[in-house]
Amino acid sequence: MAMTAVSSYEELRQKKLEENKKKIEELKLTHISASLRQAIATPKRSPAKLGKRKAPEPGTVRRSERVASLPERPKYQDVGLEVIPRLRRGYSKRKDLDNRVYATDEERGYAIEKATELEKSLGSAFPIFQKPMLQSHVTGGFWLGLPVDFCRMHLPKKDSHISLLDEAGVESETLYLASKRGLSAGWRGFAIDHELVDGDTVVFQLISPTTFKVYIVRASGYHDK
Repeated sequence: MAMTAVSSYEELRQKKLEENKKKIEELKLTHISASLRQAIATPKRSPAKLGKRKAPEPGTVRRSERVASLPERPKYQDVGLEVIPRLRRGYSKRKDLDNRVYATDEERGYAIEKATELEKSLGSAFPIFQKPMLQSHVTGGFWLGLPVDFCRMHLPKKDSHISLLDEAGVESETLYLASKRGLSAGWRGFAIDHELVDGDTVVFQLISPTTFKVYIVRASGYHDK
């Protein structure tokens, strides 16, 4: 009885194995497993080892495929452009600010005193004022601010060209900035041409709405008195 039961069990087990084998063959799992084993056994090559990039030749420029398809940029060094030298700011015959003249209190006081005497001698027929020169007026900045009250009463309400007429009758044109009440463009040239220095005093006499008669009193005259 026992032998019969074992025999029946063995037959069932064998039958089950054959059915499973048949299913595996039908699903081709055997081939898939073989492919997986082969893939695992064969390591993939690293992208870095697929091949070293060839170094560019000297003098060549690496360009992406997108950029390489674009037209070449013009080579400006080949078209003969002239290089214009850059001008140095503030260049003039008085460019060396180390040679500035600094007036003493005595020299400055002398120029103001003489300018006051001159102003009185010119009378009151025309509006007049005097302006002692500072470094900012005659070196570096070259900006001349004018008395506020004088500007309000006598000068144009908008930016205008104003002429400076020196004692020799030579006329220089400057730009008057109404909002800032001072002389800008043109004043630098006048100051340099007339060799104005710190301590000099300039008398401005308005002989027409846009013309000043200019008188210069030198601070250096202190040593000649």
